[in-house]
Amino acid sequence: MLLAMFMVPELGWTEGVYQALFYTVSAFNNAGFALSADSLSAYVSHPGISLSITALFITGGLGYIVVMELVEKRRWSLLSVYVKVIVLTTLALNVIAVLAILILEYDNPGTLGALEGGWNKLLAAWFQGVTPRTAGFNTLDISALTAGSTVLMLLLMFIGGAPNSTASGIKISTFFILLTATRSFLKGNLAVNFFGRSLSRESLLKALATATTGMATIFIAVWMLAILVEDDFLNIAFEVVSAFGTVGLSRGTTSELGTGGQLVIMAVMLIGRLGPLTLGYTLTVRRKSHVQYATTEFPVG
Repeated sequence: MLLAMFMVPELGWTEGVYQALFYTVSAFNNAGFALSADSLSAYVSHPGISLSITALFITGGLGYIVVMELVEKRRWSLLSVYVKVIVLTTLALNVIAVLAILILEYDNPGTLGALEGGWNKLLAAWFQGVTPRTAGFNTLDISALTAGSTVLMLLLMFIGGAPNSTASGIKISTFFILLTATRSFLKGNLAVNFFGRSLSRESLLKALATATTGMATIFIAVWMLAILVEDDFLNIAFEVVSAFGTVGLSRGTTSELGTGGQLVIMAVMLIGRLGPLTLGYTLTVRRKSHVQYATTEFPVG
């Protein structure tokens, strides 16, 4: 209804309602499909459409469990540890990404530098800062972004959204566990603690397996595309990580992939959507060992 309010006066009732419905479904499900070749670039300075679209894909990326608990409990003290972690990590990633893109692209004539007024630049930075974690829309020319913004987007696309959401990537929870475990180790603690709870060994191993499988998938795909496609390495890496996170953003490499490259990207998208850990469970035979060995110290790092 909100999108229709903005689109109907411009496009007419039939086309306006149709596009509003299409973009609502596409945004909430983090699909990123658009009805124009330049995605949502025409609405880069339109606060109503930009904020409505971002609200949709952020909600979808939080996941049904998080949204339902926020609606039902409404008080921070009553929320589960999981929901607190997802909300705080999402907020932190979004704030960092928006500020970074605003700073890095502020004077770039190909992106924010082409916009007039601080508000329009902030709105465009907000949209492009929160969209890489699997939403796939863009209001700025992705190929015109600086190298710094592009590398940042690689990290955001790799992280993705929350578990049980419409987003892909290794998931926010995995990223949070890895950071928290590293912090605990550096402080000399063997237990991983947060919000008054201790993380189970199984959850830690799942996070490690998910991140490792994801990085291995990306490395192999980048290596294969580097052989099959003649393009800049950063563009190839961007294409692969975007596929893994099922983001859909591209720096122009998609049209140059060829048959072999398309097959690689399709495989990476399938792995990213299913989840690397889910795929690993499917392809391996899980047998619980009943033998317990003596522990040993092993040099690491």
